[in-house]
Formats: sequence, structure tokens, C-alpha cells
Amino acid sequence: MQSETLTKKTWLGRDLLAGFVVFLVAIPTSLGIAESIGAPLASGILAGIIGGIVVGLLSGSQTSVSGPSPGLIGILAAQLLLLGSFESLLVAVLIAGLIQIVFGLTGAGYLSLFVPSGVVRGLIAAFGVILILKQIPHLVGDHNDPEGEMSFWQPDRQTTLTELGSMTGNYHVGAAVIGILSVILLVLWDARRPQKLGFLPGAVLVLIVAMSLRWLFQGWGSNWELGRERLLPMPIQPGMAGVYDLVTPPDWSAFAEGKVYLAGLIIALVASLETILNIQAVDRIDPRRRRTPVNRELMAQGVGNVTCGLLGGLPLTSLVPQSAVDIHAGGRTKRATVFHGLFFVSGVLLLPQFLSLIPLSALAAVLFVTGVKLVRNAVTWRIWEEGRYQLLPFLTTLVAIVFSDLLVGVLIGLAVSIAFILYGNMQRPLRRIIEKHLNEEVFHIELATQVSFLNRGVLDRTLSELPAGTHVLLDATDTEFIDPDILTLIKEFCDEIAPQRNIKVSLKGFLEHHELLDEIQFVDYSSRELQQEISPSQVLEILQEGNQRFRTGQRLPRDLKAQIHGSSVGQFPLAVVLSCIDSRNPVEIIFDLGLGDVFSVRVAGNVVGPNLLGSMEYSTAVAGAKLVLVMGHTSCGAVNAAISLAHASQDYEADTGCQNLAPIVDQIKKSIDRDEWEANLQAPKEQQKRFADGVAKANVLRVLQDILDESRTIRRLVDEGKVALIGAIYDVATAKIEFFTDDAIGLTPTGEPPVEQTV
Repeated sequence: MQSETLTKKTWLGRDLLAGFVVFLVAIPTSLGIAESIGAPLASGILAGIIGGIVVGLLSGSQTSVSGPSPGLIGILAAQLLLLGSFESLLVAVLIAGLIQIVFGLTGAGYLSLFVPSGVVRGLIAAFGVILILKQIPHLVGDHNDPEGEMSFWQPDRQTTLTELGSMTGNYHVGAAVIGILSVILLVLWDARRPQKLGFLPGAVLVLIVAMSLRWLFQGWGSNWELGRERLLPMPIQPGMAGVYDLVTPPDWSAFAEGKVYLAGLIIALVASLETILNIQAVDRIDPRRRRTPVNRELMAQGVGNVTCGLLGGLPLTSLVPQSAVDIHAGGRTKRATVFHGLFFVSGVLLLPQFLSLIPLSALAAVLFVTGVKLVRNAVTWRIWEEGRYQLLPFLTTLVAIVFSDLLVGVLIGLAVSIAFILYGNMQRPLRRIIEKHLNEEVFHIELATQVSFLNRGVLDRTLSELPAGTHVLLDATDTEFIDPDILTLIKEFCDEIAPQRNIKVSLKGFLEHHELLDEIQFVDYSSRELQQEISPSQVLEILQEGNQRFRTGQRLPRDLKAQIHGSSVGQFPLAVVLSCIDSRNPVEIIFDLGLGDVFSVRVAGNVVGPNLLGSMEYSTAVAGAKLVLVMGHTSCGAVNAAISLAHASQDYEADTGCQNLAPIVDQIKKSIDRDEWEANLQAPKEQQKRFADGVAKANVLRVLQDILDESRTIRRLVDEGKVALIGAIYDVATAKIEFFTDDAIGLTPTGEPPVEQTV
């Protein structure tokens, strides 16, 4: 309990320090945004207070920091010009907040699940690049551009890049020394932080050093002394008068104007989109990987914006830069966000004169290093490894945001991602498999879980390219939704196009309201007609292809209900398989067979005796099986037992506890060479395993000859060309079956491995 209490106290202290750091970097940003759109500077401070306290308390995020957004500058400036006064704009902000609350209540945050991760990572990287580029002039004392101006194209007709070129004539030596030293100090503090001072954020240390240097540079001349323009601006007077200066009531008469509602809707849509994207970005950089309930966040932002509209604050969104500062400063919970709002209040009431002594270049250093960390967090080798479908939306979003603004860049990134989704749906929205069933090939098309109009083009193209005479299976077994346009396309194909081109269409998995009845026009189990027509070599080919499907995870979908009904009139097996009782090689599964396709005879060590020979004779002479397959397997327990008992005493019951094991062991022992067995006694385990697998193969080949020698019935069928015998070994590690075609008996022509059929 004491340890838990200490942990909570430690977290509280870290949240307090992190909130203070966020407050310091948020002040110039909030003031800069207000200055950029021509709003009262107090509106930026009030937005910081409300974003910290109101939204911070209501939000479900532990790391998100809310405040006035640079991404809204262009929209707010345009709406302020259109509405004519800041007080009318406040009405639009209030309306936007109400709309956001409705968004949250109706679950609009669900849309966040559809934002591609490439866009989110591009957003994080773009914020990092913008912070780096925008803070470089401030690092060296060039403050011609206000903090919070994040767009590439600036109101002063400069751009982010031209601003970098012009700063060489506007730098200040004292500010540059403080800024550069602050960056170095932050990097060193992160790399080699003293253990006893591990709780202290580097930004707090930078603040102390920067203010000390500002005091030291006094009297050194204009190139070193920092004037008011290079210190943190605090336009509010201390005391209660400062609080009154913050509040600006809205113009209630603006509710009668229709344009204010359109402005509110625009602000709500953009602010909500920014919040959804920024929340995902903040969750991604949270080292604890906590997830924010997006609908709750929309409602919290809505309440915050209603409050801003009533009191005179700028509209709010979740902010990636300030949230990243919070995380990197050691903030653990949303108390850091609330503390940052409280610091805004205390700064207005008590400390405006003290805060106005902080050099802006030191705060720029904090944001600069935060930008580097954001880029490092977003740009990883994993993006390259995930392929172009992630890489190109990431790069597009990154470049578009850096060279335009947040809203335009995100929309471009989303457009590119949607284009890739459409392209992907055009390329591979369906799983297409050529299945070789027992009597014919079937072109199997598995429809996706959701089949929308986006899939119409590729499905139409796939059906149009089917050769005449094809048998196609449209499988909707796993499909939950089919667009009416797709159903119309399938019906037209079944009723008009397929009959003209002699294409057989089987349907599976369609529901009653689809008005398409399930109809299977092929047989996926053995029938009398197939058994009569097929040859032993064709049966072998079926077994080879079935094992290949099993190994590659492409087993045929079988209608077991139809197979039960079809096989109830009789059995028409294609083969009889003599295999071991090992639980790892069930015949019907590893050969991907249907109900009634083969007889399965299983005995330890796959050896034969009179009873088993009688079963095999019945399978071939009476039931009509065309192939006898003797299948051993690797790591066979019966073979290993026979090897260990090969030249031991004959009292197997005393050695193993098994009373009737002797007939099995004695048969397998016939396949063990004594000299090789003795050489294997002291061999390494891997060599002993190879020896045992070799015995298993020799045992299979010996059993084949035993069947031929001991069964006149099967020998006669082989001589008549009606039946063939072949051996095989099943590898329990790879699921691959090796068929001994060179040692087959009566097999003409030799079966060859099948060609991969999946397309």
C-alpha cells in the first residue's frame, strides 16, 4: 500500500511538472493563433484555460492536451471576415460545440476506425517536421512570425522555406545562444539524466538556465540583451482585472443570421476531424499505449467549445505538439492537462510579470526537440517493410501537410489512401481458386465479408473472363452484406450470360432475401459413375492434389450434408489406404477427401495380416477401389519400438507391458538390417531418427510385396490392370507425403505431382 501511495505521489509530481512545461509552450502558441486571425489575445489564453480544465476533466484521454488549433486559423479568419465581428464568431463556436456533442452522442467517433494508419503516422511525422522548420527562426531570435502559424503559405506572403532563408538577417546573438544551448541541454539531459534528478523534465532545467542567461546578458549590448519582443508576451494585467479582461460575451443577436449556423457546422466538422486524427496520433506516441474513447472525446471537446463560445475563447481541438510535450516531459495522466489549464489561470492572476521574463528561444528549443522526437517516433523501418500501401499514404500525408496545412494535407492523405483501397479492391477483392474436384475442375470464387459496389468492377471482369464451358462456384458462405448492385450482376450472369456461354454456375451461402437459391452442380464426393470411369493413376493424382491443398491451407469447401445424403444410397470408394494408428495422420484430412471417398484401414506400423488382407480384398474386389496405398509416417512409435526390441529378448510383454505386440514388432523387424542396426546404436540422435525413418520406408515397401504375395485376389486385380499398389511416407513435421512411384505395382502411367492451382 505504501509503495502504491509513493507511486501515486510520484506521478502527481511528474504530472505537475509536465503541466507546467506544456503551459509554457502553449502560451505563445495560443497568443500567436489569436494574433493570426485578428482575435483578441485574451481569447487564446481563455481557450488554454478551458482546454486544460474543462476538456481535461471530461476527456477519457490520459495524454491529450486541448487548445486552439493552428489547423483552424484559415477557417476562423475567413469566418471572422464573413460574420463581421468576433462576438458573432463566438456564436458559431457555441453552435459548433453543440454539434460536436451530438456527434459524440450518436457515435460519430466510430469513423476513427476507418482512418488508415499510414495517414496517422504521416500526420505525426508532419507535425514533427513542421515544428522543426517553424522553430528554427525562433531558436535564433527571429520572431517575425507568431507562434502557432503552422501553414506553409503564411499571411505575410512568405513560406516556411523562405522564412528560413530570411532569418539570417534577423537573428539575435543572445537569443541564438540561449536557443542553441537549450537544444544541446535537452538532448544531453535525455541521454544522460542524473538518477537523483530523473523526475525533472529537461524543459524546466532549460527554463532556469535560459532566464539566468537573460539576466547575465544584461549590459552586454543590443546584440546580447533580450528586448520585450524576444520574451514571452503576457498581455494580461495581474489580479482580478486580468480575469475580467479575458471574458468576451457572444453577440446573441447573431442567432438570427443563417450564416452563423453554416459557420458553426464548418467549425464543428473541421475541429472534429482534427480531434479524431490527433487523438489517434497521440495514442500512438503514448508509451503506455492507452486508447482514448473517441466519442467521449468529441463530447468533451463539444462542451469545451460551448464554454469557449459563452466566455470568449477560440475553438478547441486535441493538439499533437502540446500532447507530445506532455508525454516527453513525463506526464502520466490527464492531471497534467488539468494542471496546464490551472497554470494558465495562475499565470493570469499571479505571475504575468515573472512569465514575461522567459526567453522565447528557450521555448522554441523545447518545441524543436519535440519535433525531432515526433519524426523519430513516426519514421521507422516498419513503414518500408509494410509495402507501398502504407508507405505512399504516409509520404503523401507528410509532404502534403508540410507544404500546405493540416486540413488540406490530411484530406490529400485520405484521398490517396482511399485510392489505394479502391485499387486494392480492383486487384484482389475476391479469393479465386481453381479446384480440381473428383470429376471436374471448378473455378471457386469466395466473396468477401462485405461486398459493396466497389467490388462490382472486379467481379464483373472475373465473370466475363471465364472460358466457355467453365464450372464456376460463387461462394457467399462468409459474406455478411451484399450490395444490391452485386446481386443484380450475379442474377444477370446466372440467367442470361452463363447459359449463352455454356457456363455452369453453382451457388453457395446465399440467404433467402438475396433471392438466389443455393445450388451445387458438381459432385465433391465419389459416385458410381466416377468410380467406374477413373483409373488407378488418376486416383493417385487426386490423392496428391488433396495433400497439396491440405499443406497449403486451401482445402475444398465441402457440403457434408449433401455428402451424407448422396452416400446413403451406397459407397463407391476410390482407394483403400493402409496407414498407422498415429493420431497425426487422419487419412480424410491429410488427403482433403470427402465422405465415402476411400476405405481407411489403420493398424500400428501399417503391417498386414489375414484380417486386414480380407478387408483390403473386399475394398477392391467387391467395393471397387482402384488403388491400394500403404502409408507409413516419420517418427513412428511402432517402428521405434521394433528398433529398440529388434535383437532383444522375445518377451515383449515383460519389456513393454503389451501382451499382443509381438505380431506387429516381428513383422517390422523383417525390415531392419542387423549390421545397420548395430552401427546405429551409438549414433547421434539425428542420425538415429534418419535410420528409423528409413526403416519405416523399407517396412512400407515390404508390406506392398506381402500384399501381393499373400492375396491372390489383389494379385489378380493387379494383373488385370484394375488395381494398382503404391507406398508412401507422411512427414509429420511438414505434412508432405512422399509417394514411391518408382516402386509402385501396376501403376501406368506413373503419377506425377500436381501443379499449384491457386490463382
